[in-house]
Amino acid sequence: MLILTRKINEKVIINEDIIVSIIEIRGDMVKVGIEAPRSVKVFRSEVYEAIQNENRMAAESELQLPQIELGS
Repeated sequence: MLILTRKINEKVIINEDIIVSIIEIRGDMVKVGIEAPRSVKVFRSEVYEAIQNENRMAAESELQLPQIELGS
């Protein structure tokens, strides 16, 4: 993991097309701005984990098809 120290209005550039900016620092909270192409999905970690859990649960659930009796 790369650990950097940044001040307000300073930026970090990732892969030439993602820019992370420090917008505000208030106490122990930091407001971060992220500029990225629309094709790059950006999530807070708790939202990403919730999405992954929902996807995992959906994949594990069995598809219930109605039982059809065929006549003789």
